[in-house]
Amino acid sequence: MREALEYAFAWTLLRLMGALPRNAARRAGAALGFLAWCVLPNLRRTGLRNLELAFPELPAEGRLRLLRGVYRHLGWQLGEFCQMPCYTRDNTRDLIRYEGLNHYLAASQRGKGVLIVTGHLGAWELSSFWHSLMGHPMTMVIRRLDNPRVDKLVNDIRCLHGNRVVHKDDFARGLLQAMRRGDTVGILMDTNMTPPQGVFVPFFGVPACTASGLARVALRTGAAVLPGFLVWEPAEDKYVLHFDEQIPLIATGDDEHDVLANTAQFTAAIEVFIRRYPDQWLWVHRRWKTRPEGEAPIY
Repeated sequence: MREALEYAFAWTLLRLMGALPRNAARRAGAALGFLAWCVLPNLRRTGLRNLELAFPELPAEGRLRLLRGVYRHLGWQLGEFCQMPCYTRDNTRDLIRYEGLNHYLAASQRGKGVLIVTGHLGAWELSSFWHSLMGHPMTMVIRRLDNPRVDKLVNDIRCLHGNRVVHKDDFARGLLQAMRRGDTVGILMDTNMTPPQGVFVPFFGVPACTASGLARVALRTGAAVLPGFLVWEPAEDKYVLHFDEQIPLIATGDDEHDVLANTAQFTAAIEVFIRRYPDQWLWVHRRWKTRPEGEAPIY
């Protein structure tokens, strides 16, 4: 019964917000974000704790203001997701543009596959969707949603224009197969992990247990690795899909050293973008939950 109710709610929300004009859907999403701010105090506390770690120099009032913007942005992205089935090349022409597409095309033309370092920043769902809409389908590494029917509903939208999904429980095999095909794979590597899948690297100056699979696959296959983020640019009143230059791999022959060093530089690339757009990152995730042995809990 619970699964059926969850699916009915998700389906109804998708249809209602998808039927609204784009700006109205965003406003509705922002209102839901404000509601979440009011009724989910645990997430609010997590967000403020994370901001305290990342920006200790920022006054408490500034952190609170930044976090309110995060909730607004997350709600906005819910509205955006509901609009995605209606998006076409024509009606997104004035909504989204590329920055650094040449970096992506050069990496893709190498033929060894492309690994996109990305995270829960900006419009992460819209990024791979729009990239596929523009003729560049990709594979996404995702976690299965607990409700199988909602999972299928969401994935059907993600894959409308040729994208594929690989679930985290089939991560290694799916990634290696994609690299052999010369595919592009986007990996959200800004969430908390646990050893042995995760290694500790600096993130905002604090050790964070981070997925090492991307580094292992890149070292094994020679795939190109580059950062990619779709962020909202208020000055332009549009989204910009940024692709930065390819990140040179550190390959000394010491496997564990190289995995750690490359995971650190991939994480640093994510941090650069979060610092540019701090109100567009998922601060309510307990990113520093896993601690090195013997270290006190952060939350």
